[in-house]
Amino acid sequence: MQKLKQANLYRSELIPISGKLIERYNKCLVKLGFTETKLKTFSIDGIGWSPEVAEEKKELNYLNNGEANPHGIIISPLQKGKPVYIPFHTFDREMMKLVFNTYEDKINDITRDSAICLDFDQNIDAFYDPLDVLKYDKVIIHFHLIDNLGTQQQQQLQLIEQFKEGNNFINEDLHKELLESARAYGDLRGRDLSIPPLEFLTDSFYTRAFNGVYILRDFISTIIIFEDEKWHKQAIKDTTYDVLIYHISQPQLMDKLRDHMIIEYDLEKVVKTKRYERIKKFELALALNNTAHSVQTILNDTVLFKSYLNKIDIDSRKRVMSVERYLEKLEVSNQYKIADIVDSKLFDALHAPHSSLESKHQDLIWKLLINISSKDVLFLYWYDKQQFYKSYELWNDSLKDWVIQEISNNI
Repeated sequence: MQKLKQANLYRSELIPISGKLIERYNKCLVKLGFTETKLKTFSIDGIGWSPEVAEEKKELNYLNNGEANPHGIIISPLQKGKPVYIPFHTFDREMMKLVFNTYEDKINDITRDSAICLDFDQNIDAFYDPLDVLKYDKVIIHFHLIDNLGTQQQQQLQLIEQFKEGNNFINEDLHKELLESARAYGDLRGRDLSIPPLEFLTDSFYTRAFNGVYILRDFISTIIIFEDEKWHKQAIKDTTYDVLIYHISQPQLMDKLRDHMIIEYDLEKVVKTKRYERIKKFELALALNNTAHSVQTILNDTVLFKSYLNKIDIDSRKRVMSVERYLEKLEVSNQYKIADIVDSKLFDALHAPHSSLESKHQDLIWKLLINISSKDVLFLYWYDKQQFYKSYELWNDSLKDWVIQEISNNI
C-alpha cells in the first residue's frame, strides 16, 4: 500500500489520536460494551472507527454489538466532514452529516473535555434471518456522554444551590464536594450538555450485514440482492415478504434492473468516453504476460497498445475489443446479438444508473454495478475501497502505477 499512501490515496484523511483523547476513546469503548485499546497512538475516521484498533482487536467491525447494533464515537470536532472509511451501511456518511449539521456547536463544546458515544438504534436487537434487513425503516441516533457528564452537571448545579442556602457558604464539606466535582469535570455551569436523539429515515441502501446485502425499495418492486450465496439460498426460502430476491452473480439480475429502469446502457455513446478507454486498457492489462515494456507505458502509448493487442491470444484480443467489434458488425447487419460478441462481464461494466434516478440513488447503483463487474479501477476506488485495496494487492507494480495515475488524474 506504500504507493497508494505516497499518492494520498490510502486513508489519507484519518485523524491522529494520542494522549488524553485515548483515555476518552477507551471510556466510550467501555460504555458501549467493548474492551479498551492498549494502543498509545492510533487514528480515526469520521465515525470514530480506527484501522489500527481494528487490527489490534482482529475485528473489522469492532464498533458493532452484532450486525444489528452499530455504534460511533466522537472525540474531536475535526471528525466533521471526514470520510467514513468502512461504513456498515451506505447511509452512515449521511447520518454523520446530520449529526454534525444539527449539533456542531454542542460537539465543539463537549469534546473540549469529554467524548460522545453514538448508538444507531434501528429498533432491532439482533438479526436472525437474512430478510430481517427489511425491518430497517428509521434509525434513532442516541447520544451518550462519557463519565455520565449530564448527571454530573445536575449534581454540580444542586451543590451550587445548596451552597447558596443559608450559611452553607461556610460549610467545609460542601466546599470539598464542589472542588472535587470541579476538578473532576470542570465548571459545568452554563454548559448545554443535552443532545436529544435524532431520527434518520432510510430508503434504498447497502449493508454489510449477512456478508453484504443491497435493499432497493424505491422502485417498481422491492429488490433484495445478496453477495453471499449461503444467505441468498436461505432468503429465497422465506415467503414472509413479497420481494424479489437475487444473488449478485445471477445473469437475470441485470435484466431485472434494466426492466425496472434502475440501470441502462448505450454502447455507441459509452465507447466515446474515458470510462470505456479505462475499462478497455485494464482488460488488456489483465491479458498481458512477460512484456518488454512496463504495463503503464503500454497503456499510455497508443502505438504500444496496438502492438501488444496483436501479441495476445486471439480469444483475449476478441474480448478486449468485443464492444467495438459488435458495433462495427451492427453497421453491416442488425442480426447480431450483444451476447454473441461482447464479453458478458465487459457488457455489465458498461452500464450506468438510469438517467431518471434521483441523485441519492446514483451512488448506490454505481456501487452495485461495480460489485457486479469491477472492471473500472477508478469507479472501484470511488465506490468500494475495501474491494479496491484487495484487488490492488494482486496487481503487478507497473499496473499499480497506471491505476494510481488514473485515479490521481480524476480526483
